[in-house]
Amino acid sequence: MSDVVDLAEKLRSFDATWSPRIVAVLNGQEVKVAKLEGEFVWHAHADEDELFLVVKGSLDLHLRDRVVHLEEGQLFVVPRGVEHKPVAPGECHVLLFEPAGVRNTGDATDDPRTVEGSDVPRI
Repeated sequence: MSDVVDLAEKLRSFDATWSPRIVAVLNGQEVKVAKLEGEFVWHAHADEDELFLVVKGSLDLHLRDRVVHLEEGQLFVVPRGVEHKPVAPGECHVLLFEPAGVRNTGDATDDPRTVEGSDVPRI
């Protein structure tokens, strides 16, 4: 039987930015929370779509042809293979859905914030 996941409680349990945490798993997908602030690295996930849902704050998803602005309660799916760069103008909390084992920086492997999918902590 599953337990209820309190997103606010999970987000209070850590301070690190750009360091996702797994809060649930379903059908081969990991549900993650993360705190974002500032700019991330341009990257793409060749074989995986990535869903961003803003829980708190706002987020700009830079794509090569446009910027998608998200406010609290809004979500956007970055299709597989699409290069993107998340930018959070202030502290932003997000819920992410992506296949299990996905590297957070996709094809960009030289960023110091790279976390291999198998190394993402579960909270």
